[in-house]
Amino acid sequence: MSTQFWSRLILSSAMFVVFSNSVSAGESLSVRQIEESSTQATGTTMHLTPLIPTQEEESVAQVTSVSQLSDVQPTDWAFQALQSLVERYGCIAGYPDGTFRGNRAATRYELAAALNACLDQISDRFATKEDLEAVKALQEEFKAELATLKGRVDGLEARTATLEAQQFSTTTKLQGDAIFALADVFGDVAGVGAAAGTGANIDSRVTLSNRVRLNLLTSFTGKDRLYIRLQASNREVNFNNAAGTNMTRLALDTGNTGNSLVIDRLDYMFPVGKKLKIDVFANGGFHHYYTSTVNPFFEGGGGARGALSFFGERNPIYRIGTVGIAGGSTAGIGTSYQISPKFRFDLGYLAARSNSSTAIALPGGATDGGLFGGTYSALAQLTFKPSKAAEVALTYVRGYAPDGNLRYGVGSPFANIPFVNGGINRPLTSNSFGLQGSFRITPKLAVGGWFGYTLADQINSTANADIINGAVNLALPDLFMKGAMGGIIVGVPPKTISNSIAARRDPDTTIHLEALYQFPINNNITITPGIIYLLNPNHNAANSDVIVGVVRTTFNF
Repeated sequence: MSTQFWSRLILSSAMFVVFSNSVSAGESLSVRQIEESSTQATGTTMHLTPLIPTQEEESVAQVTSVSQLSDVQPTDWAFQALQSLVERYGCIAGYPDGTFRGNRAATRYELAAALNACLDQISDRFATKEDLEAVKALQEEFKAELATLKGRVDGLEARTATLEAQQFSTTTKLQGDAIFALADVFGDVAGVGAAAGTGANIDSRVTLSNRVRLNLLTSFTGKDRLYIRLQASNREVNFNNAAGTNMTRLALDTGNTGNSLVIDRLDYMFPVGKKLKIDVFANGGFHHYYTSTVNPFFEGGGGARGALSFFGERNPIYRIGTVGIAGGSTAGIGTSYQISPKFRFDLGYLAARSNSSTAIALPGGATDGGLFGGTYSALAQLTFKPSKAAEVALTYVRGYAPDGNLRYGVGSPFANIPFVNGGINRPLTSNSFGLQGSFRITPKLAVGGWFGYTLADQINSTANADIINGAVNLALPDLFMKGAMGGIIVGVPPKTISNSIAARRDPDTTIHLEALYQFPINNNITITPGIIYLLNPNHNAANSDVIVGVVRTTFNF
């Protein structure tokens, strides 16, 4: 056997050792890895996948010909090397299903086993006294290089030990975002009904506020996920209503805690079989946490990215019965069933005051509280995804509001509280229907939008109201630079188009105009300046137009 062969063998073995340490230097075999989803809540929120191979993966079967490996083709760049190792030296094994899985990351144990098998085969078949003497000569010749490699290996092992000792947790991943928001609102205070058009100039000053979220994502099996979110904010919700309308509300207006840390979200997701996922919410539940809002470029999951406005994030019917419940703890269950690669069915139920063990008395004799019998919303949605570039969903939401408030979180006062008699909000039930779609026409151009319709019925009365909302949006990914996005949103916030109580019909139509440009400073910092322009706020032409200016800076870690 030639000296050249043994030279290559020793250097290849050394490279195997260095590579195996490089693979595992940044990993611990007990650490689990976060797998991020689509930019937006698609119902498959972050899952955890184990780095450790399964027992099935670790089982191997000896092969005698490279043709026995179904996923190895003659056109593969390493085909000749594999053919030589299999057919000449007999030291490569495949998996029981006849695959080689050449693109899968290998552990140090696997590399050590493969290298040992090759050395055993070569020693048994080919090694002679002269060969061994040649190996010793080569070892002496490359003594300095091998010492250098050994030093690198020792250094990598030391780094690995440090990472294992200092890692945050073997089961939990910490993620977070911090938002700095510079904002102001301009115009006259918007009135309602007879008060429309009588408001003075908005008494508002430029604000600089913050919101911080820390997410603890834990997996116990590698397929489940416990989601604990801690939040602190000093952001005034909707500019403290200075503009007289909730149509100025920003997406990051999720509650002012006075910068005190609170548990903002708590839920546990687990799979049942291969197609069904169940998410149980103990606190802070929303429908968009388990289902797709079909608004991938503007859905921000709470304002860290995407739309600047509360309205622009998603169809408001997703929020019915879940927004702004004082002292509430929205809880329930959400399920997602993957019917086929193109169709998915989601079903969920959320109760706004689920933590109340006693009935909460409301004006007019109604009561609220508990997991059943109080404020709730139930959702059913069928999503069709014909390709990676297109998605459409049909949504139905059934709601019950004993306090008479649909709780869109945006829209006119008449749309949110359609029935008021004797100065008291009247209980209601609602049936809402939504159509959402998103289409990526080219890699740098996407269009989307939605339409929502709600039929509200006053309980113990024949009074009813029809409420609509809708929007279209345009996204320009990678505008001017990689990772940036330009966006335009045009829409109509929730509006009452008919009502048995004539005084609570919206006389005109608000047009919501929003323009933004989201651009990255680096992988962890994004800045989004933008403007929101409201024509006829509160759906009343007597009100002057209102303008909101925002510069949002988001730090992700």
